[in-house]
Amino acid sequence: MENAVYHIPAMLQECIEGLRIDKNGTYVDVTFGGGGHSRAIVAELGSEGHLYSFDQDIDAYANRIDDSRFTFVHSNFRYLKNFLRFHNAGKVDGILGDLGVSFHHFDEAERGFSFRTDAPLDMRMNQSAMIDATHVVNSYDEAGLAKIFGEYGDMRRPMPIVKAIVKARQTQSITTTGQLLEIVHPLVNPKQEKKELAQIFQALRIEVNGEMDALKRFLESTLEVLKPGGRLVILTYHSLEDRMVKNFIKTGNTDGIIEKDFFGRVSTPWRQITKGAISPSQKEIELNPRSRSAKLRVAELIATEDNTNQ
Repeated sequence: MENAVYHIPAMLQECIEGLRIDKNGTYVDVTFGGGGHSRAIVAELGSEGHLYSFDQDIDAYANRIDDSRFTFVHSNFRYLKNFLRFHNAGKVDGILGDLGVSFHHFDEAERGFSFRTDAPLDMRMNQSAMIDATHVVNSYDEAGLAKIFGEYGDMRRPMPIVKAIVKARQTQSITTTGQLLEIVHPLVNPKQEKKELAQIFQALRIEVNGEMDALKRFLESTLEVLKPGGRLVILTYHSLEDRMVKNFIKTGNTDGIIEKDFFGRVSTPWRQITKGAISPSQKEIELNPRSRSAKLRVAELIATEDNTNQ
């Protein structure tokens, strides 16, 4: 049974419309979480339709759907192609990815995702993974920490934070969110306290879970698993993710390298369904404030001689 507290799906109706569901089609939700999007997809399927839902966090398994048209895949979406092949799924009609962190991860204090409660400094989506936030904070050198805070946290001046962490860990290992907060709190701008603390924790979470590399590998694999005319529906929540998705749809590669055909037209395997990114309505933001930073992009794989004959 779905736990409403686990996660509230963002832009649910817009995502379902973006998928343009064929009732007998095959679909993938690569971020199952609380199962909100998945349940809405299954509700649109006929007897021959099927949904494969991925989640690397075993906690999500408790939300699985008891339906013969549904398959739960306990895996990171970077392995999309491998597991679809394992399940003999063939090419699929649509793929949905909601890249936001589930409410569950922020609200379960012991997971260490939030700076609002003192907890072990963990942040692993996959709880069997070897590297956690404690490892990053205590073992990365100054350059390594500065890189992740700058790139993944979008911090303009990360060095004061970095130096404070490195100095503090020489005396005692930093193993809890409370310890980390005590070290960095005096260095954040009081006027932007929540924003800057969120940037620090976001950077650590992205590094611990290899989120950007996983997203890159996932996006690249969609070209191999989608049918021509299949839909790609992606929700992003921070600029780094959105830039990668935008580049991929615009150019067919995650680096945004533009290739042109003989006539000077940009060559891309995608047709953009949404013009730019769509944001949640004000009404949705009021009902679900955590959706406020969501951006939705929808694209359709263009049929070519290569992918039509595969």
